[in-house]
Amino acid sequence: MNGIIINNAYSKEKASLNQSIRLKEEFEKLNVSIDIIANNKLSTYTSSDGTLISDFSKYDFCIYLDKDKYILKALELLGIPLFNNYNAIEICDDKMMTHLALASKNITMPITIPGLLCYRKESDIEVSTIERVEKILSYPIVVKESFGSLGAGVFLANNRAELTSIMEKVKLRPHLFQQFIKSSFGTDIRVIIIGGKIISAMKRQSTSDFRSNIELGGVGEPFELPNNFANIAIATANTLNIDYCGIDILFGEDNQPIVCEVNSNAFFGGFEKVTGINVAKAYALHILENLN
Repeated sequence: MNGIIINNAYSKEKASLNQSIRLKEEFEKLNVSIDIIANNKLSTYTSSDGTLISDFSKYDFCIYLDKDKYILKALELLGIPLFNNYNAIEICDDKMMTHLALASKNITMPITIPGLLCYRKESDIEVSTIERVEKILSYPIVVKESFGSLGAGVFLANNRAELTSIMEKVKLRPHLFQQFIKSSFGTDIRVIIIGGKIISAMKRQSTSDFRSNIELGGVGEPFELPNNFANIAIATANTLNIDYCGIDILFGEDNQPIVCEVNSNAFFGGFEKVTGINVAKAYALHILENLN
């Protein structure tokens, strides 16, 4: 059996490279050959007669660690087994789409408002738009770019002046406004789920930032999930029909779980070190079981 791990050609992050290396190591222990290839090394295109052509078609399965949805869709149309699937990656890559997909599923989330997309840099943000956000959310208000990871593109506005400045900064990019969960300042739980089963959980905490990302200075420690946290994590993964994900859960009032984000390609290097769990092996075994 021959599989492929696809990375983004422009990504140089150590966490991303570690992800691929660890998976390749575990697959090779299971006698499965794996090629790690950046998405610019193989061709995928439609021919003049409409035929879909791709160098990727020689592989038995693909672990897609990129977010380029066009190549991903092409692989799906070619019938190559994908981990994760197209719909799951497309929804999780867009933070607003994630909240819309989870809406009305009895999954508690922060109040979230889609931002208006502006197409002209010189256009002014209307006061009525700001007032609409303020009417639904009270300060401080979280502003997120819809596409981004590792805490990038996430801002906190403490007043109208800060909110207006941030809105001006993100107005040309998809974004959202979100309720700030004060009871979870700088703290969240990262839950890794594979094949609908919880692998383990890690508590992330920062003493200097409202974001808990380890890449931004947060510190991780093993965390034993209470039943209500476990149930909401599984319900989230099942709703999104996703093979592998990292779900970020906040602490609401009385320590009630609130789903914040879902990461379809959650880095697990730090998670493995903190929890002692071999995530790469668990993912490899799930993929082979699924293929068989």
